[in-house]
Amino acid sequence: MSKKNKKNQPEEAKAVQQDAVQDEELLKEEQEQPQEQENETDEDPAKKIAELEEAIEHEKKEYLFLMADFENFRKRTLKEKADLIKNGAEGAMRDLLPVIDDLERALEAINKGGDLDSLKEGVELIYNKFVKYLERQHVTAIDSTGKDFDTDVHEAVTMFPAPDPSMKGKVIDTTIKGYMINDKVLRHAKVVVGS
Repeated sequence: MSKKNKKNQPEEAKAVQQDAVQDEELLKEEQEQPQEQENETDEDPAKKIAELEEAIEHEKKEYLFLMADFENFRKRTLKEKADLIKNGAEGAMRDLLPVIDDLERALEAINKGGDLDSLKEGVELIYNKFVKYLERQHVTAIDSTGKDFDTDVHEAVTMFPAPDPSMKGKVIDTTIKGYMINDKVLRHAKVVVGS
């Protein structure tokens, strides 16, 4: 044999020995593992049941807290809604009070027998103030006279022969003004329609 082969033989023998030792250790571990797993499985069902029961209790508590929060939210929103319905007109009525004050002053002036022209001017000022208030509340008058009859915004009080053929199916006269609030009909205009 050559010197190289002689040197490689002890190294190869060591490697084979190490492999054999590793194989033995692996065999021992594999033999021990089933016993450990058996011991774990003996403990596992009881442990798992306890863990699952604890998880169920935790989830029950979370569910109860969530239900209580939801119930509180529902009660609070119902109360807020009731308050809004009860006091919803408060702002609108507060803004109307100055108009009422002006009307009372006008009535006092009428009773005292004031100047007719100044009374007329005062009533016109009150009317303009009230119309501005309505505009702030997004209430607008429906312009009807001379327009096509529209059942969505008009209510026909009567039919009248049209003065000329172009007025057929159109509004000849408005007996009572109609009003809209935010593009919704608040009151239909009562109109006379040409036939």
